Amino acid sequence: MARTTQILWTPAGKNLPSLGAKSLVDVSDGDTPNISMPIRMLSIDTPEVTARSANGAKRVDNEFRQLASWIRDGIAPVTHDFADYILPKLEDTEAGTLQYTQGKSASAFYKNKLKERLTRESGTQRNLYIRSADTPFDNYGRLLAYVAPSYSTKKMKNMTRLQRATFNLNMIESGWAAPFILFPNIPGELDLPLFIQMAEEAKQKRRGQYQIDLSMPGYEYRMCEKLYDISKKIVDGSSLSSKKQQAWRSRYCADMRSRELYGQENYFNIPEPYRLWIWPNDVQRAISMLNLVPV
Repeated sequence: MARTTQILWTPAGKNLPSLGAKSLVDVSDGDTPNISMPIRMLSIDTPEVTARSANGAKRVDNEFRQLASWIRDGIAPVTHDFADYILPKLEDTEAGTLQYTQGKSASAFYKNKLKERLTRESGTQRNLYIRSADTPFDNYGRLLAYVAPSYSTKKMKNMTRLQRATFNLNMIESGWAAPFILFPNIPGELDLPLFIQMAEEAKQKRRGQYQIDLSMPGYEYRMCEKLYDISKKIVDGSSLSSKKQQAWRSRYCADMRSRELYGQENYFNIPEPYRLWIWPNDVQRAISMLNLVPV
């Protein structure tokens, strides 16, 4: 008969998302099941396909036009500076349709790049090399990581950094992903300059999403979705606290050139390749570690 234990403990951890009935790949031994799971690629953000269909994207077009009207009427909880910045993106494009079609293009590019770089000259397939973040999982239970083809040590000796680049960098170079570097998961001292260089070139050469000047990076699109929902609640008469009204913008942003730290609504003052995003709970640590100067 088991006796009552005197050790009480609630383990820290994260519940991973449901992976479905077919997610178990195999079993190595009695305590090692191998599973498939989602990976969120670090430091990049591609356009969203959450509208799910062309009709869904048209619905977002209408919602964002309504959001623009609420911003102009002073209903949406935004500053005048942010209003001036975001209104052309909401009014002068079909923002939902543009985001959805760009998201589909980004996905197609990534699939083709995977096939190209994982296929050896012999036709056999390379494995993936994965390097996880200091904090390995995001709030959705996805593994945060840099992903690349797995090359032998011998082969890597004859390759440049670009030739053995991560798929994360490939997406930046293509223009189908925007830089989205989130503290403390900053690329290493040799990788960060290359990352910024590729981001600048993609924009200058109008690759991918940069073919259209008023394109929204994925994080901006998600912000506008949240802003629409909050503004609609205000219009419908809901009483929202100031904190809830401002919940559409959740991160601070630092300029990696000057170390200036901007408020949550002023990220657009920093050129896209040089934005370093920081969660509110990490701001004090980031200021201390990186010598940031609030502006």
